[in-house]
Amino acid sequence: MQVAANKVVSIDYTLTNAQGEVIDSSSDRGPMAYLQGHQNIIPGLESALEGKVVGDSLKVTIAPEEAYGERDDSLRQAVPRKMFEDADNVTVGMQFQTMSEQGGTQIVTVTGVDAEHVTVDANHPLAGETLTFDVTVVEVRDASDEEQAHGHVHGPEGHAH
Repeated sequence: MQVAANKVVSIDYTLTNAQGEVIDSSSDRGPMAYLQGHQNIIPGLESALEGKVVGDSLKVTIAPEEAYGERDDSLRQAVPRKMFEDADNVTVGMQFQTMSEQGGTQIVTVTGVDAEHVTVDANHPLAGETLTFDVTVVEVRDASDEEQAHGHVHGPEGHAH
């Protein structure tokens, strides 16, 4: 069975950045399952996997515009420290969930702390990065009606990415 729209695909992968550093890998938690054609994974990887079959391995390098996008400096802002309940314990690298202007939730990362402000960045941590995936297709199966309707994999093998 080929990787195609509305197929549940399980992959083993290792993700590295342009410097060759491992950013993420399925090796410690087993294959990741996603629903092809539903934007569960970044567009460049989804495109590269289209038409592959179980056992296929590939190494694909994905530019930022087909991954997590370019960095957008307008998504960085300085917030008064008093906006944080426990401001004295806020440190660079911490992440918080906030409400976006569109009403959805977004994750922001603390990138700076001074006496008056906490600087937060709503860019995805991998925005602006060229990414390389070493991927092996482990399983391809038909998605259930419910999985297709919901647009993601159900069950223990499904991960939200």
